Amino acid sequence: MQPEEFSELFPLFNAANPETLEWLLSIAAEHEYPADRAVLMEDAWGNAVFFVVSGWVKVRRLSGDDAVTLAILGRGDFFGEMAILDESPRSTDVIALSPVELLSISAQRFIQTLFKDAQLHHRMLQLMVKRLRQTNLRFQLRHQPPAVKLANTLVGLGENYGQPGEYGTEIYNIPFQDLADVTDIGVEETTKIMEKLNEKGWIKIDSANETLALVNQKQLSHLAGRV
Repeated sequence: MQPEEFSELFPLFNAANPETLEWLLSIAAEHEYPADRAVLMEDAWGNAVFFVVSGWVKVRRLSGDDAVTLAILGRGDFFGEMAILDESPRSTDVIALSPVELLSISAQRFIQTLFKDAQLHHRMLQLMVKRLRQTNLRFQLRHQPPAVKLANTLVGLGENYGQPGEYGTEIYNIPFQDLADVTDIGVEETTKIMEKLNEKGWIKIDSANETLALVNQKQLSHLAGRV
């Protein structure tokens, strides 16, 4: 991967110095995982930051015998930064939802790079604040109807990770249980709402190709209260 491609794929690096990009690419390790494989395990010490080149992962927290999905990440995003910044064990698992390609950069070298490149440091803070705002939005939506909350989840995934497709913006066909977890509604409610959206033609689920197309993103945004 060339530095220009790296910068274009990962918003974190779009303000980094060219020298920083070349250095990071020279030390990055490549990884491939099949669907359902654990990428990171809870309580493991943070020794690297991971970048999603392709595919989808879910971040989950274990609660007794149950696992709750906290976030879904796609191409161009990253994870593992919190454990290296506060030098503590990871508090969540990361599981591959689909086959994924990742790049990893060791914790020590990533921290060194942050200190050397002020633009990268600032961009890192911006993206962490963005994640905090997204968490706050979920909190603000807690009393909204389930359909509004689920529409927000779908629109957010489309905006962050969607790719143009035949029928509209395409994302991964995320299992309903994971959608329910990140939306904070029940899986039965999620199933009913998704079936209704599919019947209305606002979304199109292609199980064979494991894609979910946001056919009518404008209507979904209206339902989510974003316009």
